[in-house]
Amino acid sequence: MRRFHRPQSNMKPCVTLFVLGMLLHAASATIHSLKYFYTASSQVPNFPQFVAVGLVDDVQMFYYDSNTKKAVPKQDWMDKVSEGDPQYWDRNTQKTLGSEQVYKVNIEIAKQRMNQTGGTHIYQNMYGCEWDDQTNEVSGGNYQFGYDGEDFIAFDLKTETWIAPRQEAFISKLKWDEDKARNAYLKNYFTQECREWLKKYLEYGKETLMRTVLPEISLLQKSSSSQVTCHATGFYPDGAMLFWTKDGGELSEGVDPGEILPNHDGTFQMSVELDVSSIPPADWHKYDCVFQLSGVKDDVLTKLDKAVIRTNEKPIPAIPLAVIGAVAGLVVLLAVLGLVYVCKKRNGMI
Repeated sequence: MRRFHRPQSNMKPCVTLFVLGMLLHAASATIHSLKYFYTASSQVPNFPQFVAVGLVDDVQMFYYDSNTKKAVPKQDWMDKVSEGDPQYWDRNTQKTLGSEQVYKVNIEIAKQRMNQTGGTHIYQNMYGCEWDDQTNEVSGGNYQFGYDGEDFIAFDLKTETWIAPRQEAFISKLKWDEDKARNAYLKNYFTQECREWLKKYLEYGKETLMRTVLPEISLLQKSSSSQVTCHATGFYPDGAMLFWTKDGGELSEGVDPGEILPNHDGTFQMSVELDVSSIPPADWHKYDCVFQLSGVKDDVLTKLDKAVIRTNEKPIPAIPLAVIGAVAGLVVLLAVLGLVYVCKKRNGMI
């Protein structure tokens, strides 16, 4: 597999923000993920009291909520699971139904710990693993709980103990640390069982999950004095890089990189801006927008070229010589008629 090789630069490493319910992963063709989110809510209008979703490589493939009380596939390829395991969906429905009851109790316990009697609250569990398909190793496992958007308690795979970042969760930490058998099971799940399920799901959905789609790339500019944006859209997967180079070396100054965003069709888009205000027109040919996609060997280069830039400015259309000649003739004719009119008026003819 081609590892991304990017020219040396002075860019500072970007900071990734983790939001409850969302995870962003680094661009790599070999890292795959299996994640589940269990969410219990209290007094949230028009929202089920409990929802469970499962994702493979951030593509939702499993869904359950307390209104339907049924686990269902969210991708056509998940139907293949029941071909080899006819009880798969019934078994997961019963399992998730049991989790629903537990989480409804847990959110009430959390409210008591916080000295809360009412109001809108969210209690959430996120768990899953990441797997490198080249080394066959689990590169990451995660099992954590959050309450109202903040970390509540999390499992440490290395020590097989629990971390409580807030005082209200310390009671749970003491209790769960004592359950050695459960902690040993969790470690085995995240390092062994989770990986095996992830490999199965990847095999079922390989035509979708393992595909590579190159983007459409455009150079955009609001006005002749603004930055030039290199915009890539329609690519898959989201393991991608987009950057500007000069003479083959990556630029760090005058560059404003954007984040990877999802499109409605399941593909992705991203952009990177370049300040061209100090670049002499004669040097534009030295600059390239470089797109790299995980799983694809060759880079996609788009040269900085005024001729291909799309802009909001509307140039004054050129007037054909024939039109100019016709207008000039009309002006002359009007002048002649005006002169005749004046002459006639002076002679009393009008």
